[in-house]
Amino acid sequence: MKELINYILQFGSLNQQQLAFIEKMTSEIELQKDEYFSEAGKIPNQVGFVLEGVIRGCYYNNKGEEITRCFINENSLVVDYINFETNTISSEYLQALTPCRLIVFSKQDWEELSHTITGWDNIKNKMVQKCLFQKSRKNPVISQDATTRYLEFMKNYPSLVNRVPLVYIASYLGVTQQSLSRIRKNIR
Repeated sequence: MKELINYILQFGSLNQQQLAFIEKMTSEIELQKDEYFSEAGKIPNQVGFVLEGVIRGCYYNNKGEEITRCFINENSLVVDYINFETNTISSEYLQALTPCRLIVFSKQDWEELSHTITGWDNIKNKMVQKCLFQKSRKNPVISQDATTRYLEFMKNYPSLVNRVPLVYIASYLGVTQQSLSRIRKNIR
């Protein structure tokens, strides 16, 4: 829980009573490898904070190919926020790539924080902006060559290189698994 509190306090000041209220609004869950935090075709109903593990955001393109859009690891929020806020059906999956431990807020409890804690909306907005920025900023630039994209991935996600299956890294980079294996071999 201290990891979540430290994360929240990066974005604003809260007193002990407010922090205790936030803690009361959470629960801890575990996801097994390949289990979904949220799924396409459903309305996302929780906000998570990753304590341990790696989650990936993915979707299927119009050819039916699975595309990895982002990776979310420890000390980060995980939520399909646009669909969560608007109560609309998601078109993407948030899937555990490793066993995960998360602190979660239900939609009702997340909204209760806004009604109860003065200044929560400002803190929440900053956390969500960081979450969205991290996801968009780290997407590979397809105009770059594949080796450059992989080097960027290693720079942006140094702790994930050996934790995420190559098939998902290749999907994220927009290359085949064989191409990625060649790139990795040439870099060493």
